[in-house]
Amino acid sequence: MLEELKDAVWKANLELARSGLVILTFGNVSGIDRRRGIVAIKPSGVAYETLKADDIVLVDLEGRVVEGWLNPSSDTPTHIELYRAFPRVGGVAHAHSEYATMFAQAGREIPCLGTTHADQFHGPVRVTRQLSESEVADNYERNTGRAIVERVSGHFALENPAVLVAGHGPFAWGATPQEAVEASVVLEHVAKMAYGTLALDPRRPPLESHIQEKHFRRKHGPGATYGQKKGERT
Repeated sequence: MLEELKDAVWKANLELARSGLVILTFGNVSGIDRRRGIVAIKPSGVAYETLKADDIVLVDLEGRVVEGWLNPSSDTPTHIELYRAFPRVGGVAHAHSEYATMFAQAGREIPCLGTTHADQFHGPVRVTRQLSESEVADNYERNTGRAIVERVSGHFALENPAVLVAGHGPFAWGATPQEAVEASVVLEHVAKMAYGTLALDPRRPPLESHIQEKHFRRKHGPGATYGQKKGERT
């Protein structure tokens, strides 16, 4: 079972790189085995082109390495905070993708300006507060995770599967590592479109809420109509 988790996390990391959302060794994807309380995550500083499934590191929910000969990602404590807070999350992805990171560096949320955004995110993509000097000095990565949880608190995590960490970059998540990467890909796409839209019309208001809701609910929730039901012929 854990070999399957490592394989899924390895493939998700390769997909994150293939998507163009990371440069050099930046970024990471993790996944969790909820029954065992084990997280699989990319090792720190290992190039994507040389990354193998056996390189994926397993840690417990205290961050202790339980399998692997490489150091886990330095962002591991951030991932663990998200898994602790959001029990339906099964995968987390972190990138420094260009447009989403621009919004993070500006300390600006990404408003829902169109239906492409509304199909994936229920409302704006929110941005965290800046961490204090003491939060950076002591347990920086864990406090980054806590700031994300603080910002998402009160919202359904899988309906809002991404946050911009102020001054840093995006974290995204999903029910699986693959879904976390997909959320990262869509996030970068809508960030780029929002950037262009606001350049054309800086005063452009968000899409009307009833249209946002229609598009989100078409793809998510018990009444979703998008895609095929099991057993249906296409």
